[in-house]
Amino acid sequence: MSLIEEYLFWRTAHFLIVGKGYRVIQISRDQGEIWLERTENREAQVVRLLCYNLDWSNWLQKDIEMVAVNGERMRKKFVRRKLSIINLYFTAYPPVDDYEHLLTDPLTGPGNGKIQVKTTVLDRTSQTEALKRLESIWGEPFNLPDESGNPEIEIEQLKSQALSKASARSKAENEMFKSGKPLFTYFLIAAQILLFLLMELKGGSTNTSTLIKFGAKFNPLILEGEWWRFFSPVLLHIGALHLFMNSLALYYLGPMVERIYGNFRFLFIYILAGFAGSLASFLFSPSLSAGASGAIFGCFGALLYFGSVFPRLFFRSMGMNILIVLAINLLFGFTVPGIDNAGHIGGLLGGFAAAGIVHLPKKRKFALQVLFIIVTFSSIYGLLQYGYSDSAAVVDEKSVLLLAQEYIQTEENNKAFNLLDDFEKKEQSESADILFLLSYTEIKRGNLGNAAEHLETVLELKPNFHEAHYNLALVYLEQKNFRQALIHSENALKISPEKSDYQSLNKKISSYLQSAEQE
Repeated sequence: MSLIEEYLFWRTAHFLIVGKGYRVIQISRDQGEIWLERTENREAQVVRLLCYNLDWSNWLQKDIEMVAVNGERMRKKFVRRKLSIINLYFTAYPPVDDYEHLLTDPLTGPGNGKIQVKTTVLDRTSQTEALKRLESIWGEPFNLPDESGNPEIEIEQLKSQALSKASARSKAENEMFKSGKPLFTYFLIAAQILLFLLMELKGGSTNTSTLIKFGAKFNPLILEGEWWRFFSPVLLHIGALHLFMNSLALYYLGPMVERIYGNFRFLFIYILAGFAGSLASFLFSPSLSAGASGAIFGCFGALLYFGSVFPRLFFRSMGMNILIVLAINLLFGFTVPGIDNAGHIGGLLGGFAAAGIVHLPKKRKFALQVLFIIVTFSSIYGLLQYGYSDSAAVVDEKSVLLLAQEYIQTEENNKAFNLLDDFEKKEQSESADILFLLSYTEIKRGNLGNAAEHLETVLELKPNFHEAHYNLALVYLEQKNFRQALIHSENALKISPEKSDYQSLNKKISSYLQSAEQE
């Protein structure tokens, strides 16, 4: 191999790396083969340079086919529909047998024509022709080394500058993944494990009352002013499996986001994403909920924002894996019942927005960040206004019953009455369960007449509601209406004859009725 071929090889490499911003994908140990990538250049997304003395066309053909196979792997990695490769050979002499037919048309590689390899042989016998080919490919002049100079020195200078530039670019990209060591990730994992153990000691993490006490997202209480329930659910989990899955996801995703954005940016992203997930759940899912899923989806959102800023680096490093895992999780959420998918999507959007607000370390974009701040907090304000102004849209019967039972257990009967009475008045149709609990609060408040009316309505809606028969029998007994009391106690006993309370009440009422008739 002469200095001319080596000079043209490094002159081309220098031009692409330093002048055109190509990135080194691979370089051989002897530095005689270099693969370069710049997917923005549609005509030459990948360039392969080989400085090698060609001998036979058969070897050349196999090598071109190998380039196409490698190109298909790169296409999948870069997530490209098509990939064009410029394949350049720098050789002292062309193959000794016929080879021109290999260069006439681009080779279409595997993958239904998604790979195109355009090959050019640059040899010593046609230096002028070689220079013209390089100029036609890149649109800029290429010169041979100055005869009066020292070509070896020029080659070393070109090589040193090209490799230094490539190394500096690679180092700068690697530094983007070293903005912070994982700190808050492990703190958050420890905090949610600690709270889980505490809930287990205080009644169980799957116990509704325990979840409410510890701060689960519960729409009726949020409407009553407990705004902190938008944040506290992020650290709570319902059952050991829920805790394990979310802790595992945070263990893998958290450090990645924390290394890219730094510690405090990560914490901001996690908190805002968790809040956004709770807000979306508040608006679209009236059910009681808890878990770090919204904040974890926010980590996905932050990585997607990183991908939007640095798409090439994103897809080279982690992009495809992130998109696949995200798609699987979203699909799982849409197909499996009982999953708070609104919280997941809200967290994803919140994480993306939070990443846009803080942007990336040492890479400020003031105007873009201000825009993200305005859009994000305007959206939050509007959604909160909607949720608080239309309480009927965010609260369902199940959650009202749940909260009313909590109030009744703590003997806050006035709160339970107000909650049930307000819900009953807002609803177009009557609910037997709501009216039954409402009658119970009326009994506790001493309004037996109202309680009896509610219970009669309950039995019109659900004639076999044995608890309603039993309570109505108690009300009529208290009012000394023994005949009506006996009727309802007998009805309760017919529906549930095994209940000892019903048996005792029936005997008691029968005894009172007999005494009253004898008098």
